[in-house]
Amino acid sequence: MSSRSLLSDRPVFVVGTGLHPYQRRSETTYVDLGITAVRAALVDAGVMWPDIEAAYTGTALLGMGSSRIMLSRLGATGIAMTQVENASASGSSAVAQACLEVASGRSDVVLALGVDKPRGGLGAAPGQAGIPNLEGGSIVPFTHFALLASEYMDLHGVSDEQVARVALKNHRNGSLNPFAQRQKVRTLEEILSEPISGSLTRLQCCPVGEGAAAVIVASEDGIKRLNLDRSRAVQVLSSVTRTEGLYGEGVGIDAALTAETGMAAFEEANVDPSDIDVLEVHDAFAIEELLYAEALGLCKPGEAASRVESGDFDIGGSCAFSPSGGLLAMGHPIGPTGVGQIAEIVSQLRGEAGDRQQPEARVGMAHMVGIGAVCVVHVLRCE
Repeated sequence: MSSRSLLSDRPVFVVGTGLHPYQRRSETTYVDLGITAVRAALVDAGVMWPDIEAAYTGTALLGMGSSRIMLSRLGATGIAMTQVENASASGSSAVAQACLEVASGRSDVVLALGVDKPRGGLGAAPGQAGIPNLEGGSIVPFTHFALLASEYMDLHGVSDEQVARVALKNHRNGSLNPFAQRQKVRTLEEILSEPISGSLTRLQCCPVGEGAAAVIVASEDGIKRLNLDRSRAVQVLSSVTRTEGLYGEGVGIDAALTAETGMAAFEEANVDPSDIDVLEVHDAFAIEELLYAEALGLCKPGEAASRVESGDFDIGGSCAFSPSGGLLAMGHPIGPTGVGQIAEIVSQLRGEAGDRQQPEARVGMAHMVGIGAVCVVHVLRCE
């Protein structure tokens, strides 16, 4: 049975969200980070911890066995707990598993949590695969994306100032978000300073810190049984996960994978790119927003930079891109990132985003990619 038939036959709704602010590495334990987010989500949903029937924890940096020692602080209820690791898409994958748990009928009320603390390196497994890397480790992520930026600018006649405006917008959005790691409005001059590789600068790269985010998903039966506020429940229309296939020479893998995953998510949700009012996108580097906006079909190839420059992707534009501040300003603590995207989308669709509110937002999309490469896309709608 496809996820489309599961989500349509037994609809899934986000009924609660919670966050611990994303921040630089601190003495705060991951337990305190995670429990803060979960407690906030429980309060937001109006449920008690014993009402939760299963929990999925997205984490990439903590190591094994992180869930029980953390969640037992809320009470040892004996529920199923599962750790989910999928690189930058770990949190998104935890949400996907929680949605599947509810859509399949196995549970009615499920927690998806993302939590992480950096421990001195990512420890990515591909480096230990025993398969020679043609790059020889010489091209680090920011250089990779600097090269993509250079290619994009040359191909479409785009300036480095136009690419930098992605970061200008997202830092401005982050300044309005009390949970963001970077909460400062920046000038274009500041964005363009401190080059790291090519035209890519420090403020066009995301910070990797620590934090936590939680969402609670429920079935209609669960909502009725617990007498939850149906007006604040946001439906998950689609949940799609794909990994890279074989692509032709010169094809950007992440963008191609995003296009495939996005197309499947639009089809499953029965919506078009033009229907998206708010989009949280994987913008670990500024150029990525442009690449993924085009890959997802929200604009034509080569148009994204001018759309950003015109303000069309601002809050109040045709589609608000990363109103949370995105990875560039909200931050990218890995495990929580994808869950935090869902929390932002839900806040927007409820009309509860305050100064970040996209007017009349009805349909939202959350998009994450991770090393592997993997891509996870969710589409949500308010009624």
